[in-house]
Amino acid sequence: MGKTVTTYLINGDPKGTRYVFIGSDIFRMYVIPRTKLEILNEEKYLKFSRPALYILLGENEDTKPKAYIGQTENFRERVKTHDNKKDFWNKVLLFISTSDAALTSSSIKYLEYCAIRDAKKTDNYVLNENKQVPKEPILPEHQKAPIDDFYQDVKFLTSFYGCTIFDNTGSSKVKLFYTKGRGCDAKGIYNDEGFTVLKSSILAETTVPSFKWASKREKLLSNFAQKRPDGKYILLADKTFSSPSTAADFCIGSCNNGWLLWKDKDGNTLDSVIRKHLKI
Repeated sequence: MGKTVTTYLINGDPKGTRYVFIGSDIFRMYVIPRTKLEILNEEKYLKFSRPALYILLGENEDTKPKAYIGQTENFRERVKTHDNKKDFWNKVLLFISTSDAALTSSSIKYLEYCAIRDAKKTDNYVLNENKQVPKEPILPEHQKAPIDDFYQDVKFLTSFYGCTIFDNTGSSKVKLFYTKGRGCDAKGIYNDEGFTVLKSSILAETTVPSFKWASKREKLLSNFAQKRPDGKYILLADKTFSSPSTAADFCIGSCNNGWLLWKDKDGNTLDSVIRKHLKI
C-alpha cells in the first residue's frame, strides 16, 4: 500500500532545516542541522517547547555512526545543553506533534523506551551515551495504541530520511548472498541503498599490496569489526556500501567484481539473480 510523504524545506535549502510528515499533518519529523539551531528562536516555531522525542546524529562514512536518543518536554531548552556538552552530533531528528495534547510526558518516555530498545537491537549506531534501555513506562491501553502507531511513523520517517538506526537488514525474508574470497566468510543483501554486509561476517585479515583504500579499510575495521584469535575479523554490525564491488573489496581486501563474487546458496551470482530481471 502506498504512502504520501510530504517534505517542506523551511528555507528552500535541500540541506537545511525541513520537516516531513505522512498523510495528514498530525506528527512531524524535523531535520535540523546543528548549524541551523537559530530556527528555535523564531516565534512561529515555539511549538518546539512541546514534549518531543529526538535523535542526535553524528554520521561519518568512514566510521560507525553515533547517535543519542532522548525525550524532553521542552526541546528548545534541552538542545542548548546538548549543543554545549555533546560534540559528536551534526544533525537532530525531532519528532513532535502539531497538537498540544497529542504527546504527554508519559507517552514520550514510552517512545524513548521503544526507540532505545530497537536501536540497541539493530546495533547500527554507537549508542554509548544511552548506556541502558530505560524501564518501560506503563500506559493505559487506550493511550498506548495511538502512541504505537506514532512510533511506527517515527521508524518509517527515520528510514525515509536515510538513517538506518532502526533498520533490521538481517531479515530472514530477504535473499542472502555469500563470498569466501581470501579466506573470508561473509554474507550480505542487495538493497536500495547498495549492498549491506551483515553482522557476524568473517573478513580477511590483510589486504593485497595493490589495494587502493587499505587505510580506509583499516579504519572501517577498527570501528565495525573485532579481530579474532586466528587473525581474521568479525563484523560487529551491518555495514552498507554503495555497490556490491565495494562491499566485496572490504570483505576480501582486494579489488573485485562484486556482481560475480557474491553468490546465493545455490551458487548463482548476484549478476545473474538481479541483473537478469532488469533486462528489457
